[in-house]
Amino acid sequence: MKNTLISSSIRVLALRVGGMFLFFICTLVITNNFDAAIVGEYDFSRALLLFLGAVVLFGMHQAIIYYSGFLKSKNNLSSIKPVYIKMVVVMFIIAVALIVIAQWVKTSSVLSYFDVEFNNTASKTVLTLFFYSITLLNIDVYRALNKIILSEFYRNIIRYLPFLIGVIILYYTNNPEYLIDIFLLNFLFIGVLSTVIVFFFFSRLPQVANKITISFKEIVKRSGPMAISSMSFLLMQSVDVLMLTKFTTYEDVAYYAVTVKLTMVIAIVLSSVNAVIAPDISHLFSASKKEALRRRVQQGTKLIFVLTFPLIIVLALGSGIILKLFGEGYDVAKPALLILLIGQTINALCGSVGTYLNMTGKQVTLQTILVSALAINIVLNYVLIPVYGIVGAAIATSSSMIIWNIIAVIYVYKKDNLKTFLSL
Repeated sequence: MKNTLISSSIRVLALRVGGMFLFFICTLVITNNFDAAIVGEYDFSRALLLFLGAVVLFGMHQAIIYYSGFLKSKNNLSSIKPVYIKMVVVMFIIAVALIVIAQWVKTSSVLSYFDVEFNNTASKTVLTLFFYSITLLNIDVYRALNKIILSEFYRNIIRYLPFLIGVIILYYTNNPEYLIDIFLLNFLFIGVLSTVIVFFFFSRLPQVANKITISFKEIVKRSGPMAISSMSFLLMQSVDVLMLTKFTTYEDVAYYAVTVKLTMVIAIVLSSVNAVIAPDISHLFSASKKEALRRRVQQGTKLIFVLTFPLIIVLALGSGIILKLFGEGYDVAKPALLILLIGQTINALCGSVGTYLNMTGKQVTLQTILVSALAINIVLNYVLIPVYGIVGAAIATSSSMIIWNIIAVIYVYKKDNLKTFLSL
């Protein structure tokens, strides 16, 4: 079991690094060969898709992992198909509602100060939301069905490779104006393809006579807090940059953004292990295998520490040299980088505590903790950035990260007598 965790986590990590590489190549090709206005339009579409996509997804991608573990413990995994269909229906309703709202906003005076291209880009992006969201859901359905490598292959390779090919074609055919269309059509293609594969896997599941029925109400009740947690976490990762834009210069924003990207390498390791361990946590918890659950969580935490500690040391000791690679003046962000690394260190030492809460029916607790941490994050950024600049932003982000992790760890330890943090 331990060897499987290590090998699977390393393969997942390798695929995620591959995904980062493809994304980096896409970015380089676009920024070096397309007009800045088109690039800005693409970045706007991508940001809008990321945020509104989380609204449409509504935590379903995490809820499907929970239900797969629950149904496995009942030897009734074939009941996952009707759960999936109900999730897709809920997502479709939310997507349609957003399309209606977007059309109303477009024809009203709310966006009268934006030009036509902005509105067209927003409209096209909103129309793609359902396909983008179902792509993300399908990726986690593969994970729920124990097709972890396939899941990560879609998440990190298939999601970027067709788009990169499309970008290269646009460059050589001199049609840069279709960049947004290629970006959005990529998700329509992947959404349809991944759905076909999902139903193929469903057809191969062992069938049972007495299926377990899970209602729309139960699904929404479970996924709702997960959605709020996801959006809170997403906002915590961007509030500092938004407030820096308000209170400081664009140069400061650029310096700080580099430190955030560097520390995200550590977050990739965390998410790679969590991707492997989440279905196991749900299954073992639902089957009441407490000792096996404890061992699995501790294995995950130790693996996270082993994989992240060398990265943290390298980034800390080589911070000045690494930052200079990005250009002149970037080494001014060294104190901010070191502060962010402290937060990521505590994050790594606390292990898969957020995943544990979501997979063991404590998603409402995680929602409360993360929303509270987001509020603290916003207040600290508002107070510290005007005085300390990028160092203040780093203090605010690290502090809120440390606070929510420690509170979650204490809660799990008191509630379930289980240590998600590193324990020798």
